[in-house]
Amino acid sequence: MSLPNHESGQNGPSVFHGRALSLNISSGGMLILMAQAPLLDQVIKVHVPTPVALAETPTLAEVRWIRKVPFSASGSEASFFVGLKFLFSAGR
Repeated sequence: MSLPNHESGQNGPSVFHGRALSLNISSGGMLILMAQAPLLDQVIKVHVPTPVALAETPTLAEVRWIRKVPFSASGSEASFFVGLKFLFSAGR
């Protein structure tokens, strides 16, 4: 994920790398579970693992909505459901 200059407070964008758990996927987008909330309308580069060990499919997705998971284990960090819309899809 990357944040624009004015949000990062630095010279140049801040770049964050991390993992998310994919809960649901369709041709138009996906639902993921993340440890930190991204910004609404933020564009994220998503790398979807493939069965071939060294291959991943990168795509761009826009954050459309964010919901905090309404429960968590005692003492654990919050988690977030994040709805993503793919920016480029075949046939559109």
